[in-house]
Amino acid sequence: MPNVKIVTDSTADIPADLAEQLGITVVPLNVIFSETESYEDGVTLTADEFYKKVKASNTIPSTSQPTPYQFEEVYRSLLNDGESKIISIHISSKMSGTYQAATIAKQSMEEDESIHVIDSKRASYGIGIIVTEIAKLAKEGYSLEQCQARLDELLHDTNLFFMVDTLEYLQKNGRIGKASAVLGSMLKIKPILSLTDEGEVYSFEKARGQKKAMTRIIEVLKEKYGSGPVHVGISHAMNETLAEEMVERIKAEFVVESDVVTSIGAVIGAHVGPGTVSIVMTKA
Repeated sequence: MPNVKIVTDSTADIPADLAEQLGITVVPLNVIFSETESYEDGVTLTADEFYKKVKASNTIPSTSQPTPYQFEEVYRSLLNDGESKIISIHISSKMSGTYQAATIAKQSMEEDESIHVIDSKRASYGIGIIVTEIAKLAKEGYSLEQCQARLDELLHDTNLFFMVDTLEYLQKNGRIGKASAVLGSMLKIKPILSLTDEGEVYSFEKARGQKKAMTRIIEVLKEKYGSGPVHVGISHAMNETLAEEMVERIKAEFVVESDVVTSIGAVIGAHVGPGTVSIVMTKA
């Protein structure tokens, strides 16, 4: 068994079969439609079920992070052999209290020196691509120090861009200004969004239409990575056609070592809305 165990949360949007294959433990966040209706992201509510519910109810649900106790239970189960170490990688602390909950759990445990909690400063498969690469190393028996060294590289070299179909969800959740949301919907402008170094959403550039936005994202990625080799992840919210098109365009421009297309889960979906496509890339 690997000595290094990898933990993340459901906002990483890692396909369930891939998480199982790589031995990644995923702690779910919660999606809340009402006081009497809440779900565990990816456990009791799939991405497809979520978008159907949102469409049918015409409401934008709220979300909440796991409790420190949930993390403590997970950490204890993974450390029961007395020899393992944990790397626990989570959604940007600027977007969620998940990282804080994991940190509280670590600090409450006697084995706290065996647990390393990381703020990825990213979201969706921007976290997932990092988590899966470290999990591959852990599964192959790499040491904690080797995994941490590669993690530092990935945190520095991974870039995320995303396009939303509407700014309504980001505006209602306080992630982007109301004026920007109104401007985007009136002029049919498709903002290219990204994350700051601190893990906050910002408008990178604006483009008229998805095709021009896609072209511009590829141009920016070429400037950063040349032709590769790279790892690529595309996550989407009920927009598989555009996601697959993006993969093909990227494969035509880069030497792609690995690529994953995945669904944006309920928690991230509640903040970005259906139609969103996210592109993440890192050095292979």
